[in-house]
Amino acid sequence: MSRRELREHVFRMLFRREFFKTEEEFKEQMELYLGELAPMSEEDRAYMEEKTEAIYGMVPQLDESLNEVAKGWKTGRMSKVDLTILRLALYEMRHEDSVPEKVAVNEAVEIARRYGGDDSPSFVNGILAKLMTER
Repeated sequence: MSRRELREHVFRMLFRREFFKTEEEFKEQMELYLGELAPMSEEDRAYMEEKTEAIYGMVPQLDESLNEVAKGWKTGRMSKVDLTILRLALYEMRHEDSVPEKVAVNEAVEIARRYGGDDSPSFVNGILAKLMTER
């Protein structure tokens, strides 16, 4: 799978995580989701599972950073789609050296176009732009 496809699947799994609070429920849902995908390499499967868990484990820190720059739009007010996209992109920007910040932002905006509302691409871009300049 391409990096873009892997990223989109991670986004989808993170989004599902919002609706299944227990670890057992989510593990079951992740297995169902991965089982529905076309046959994939073990490497791709492991990448998606590990990245999803890594991001979810950092939600408090990611949300804290988002809340610092999102004036009037704290994470509790954001749509689940936008919030999930922002968490994924921020994780990539801060914790994946192989992903340039501009690529993380561009990919996040593309996901927002596909899955978010009309204002999602500009909202996601604006928040991530602030996070890029704060470093």
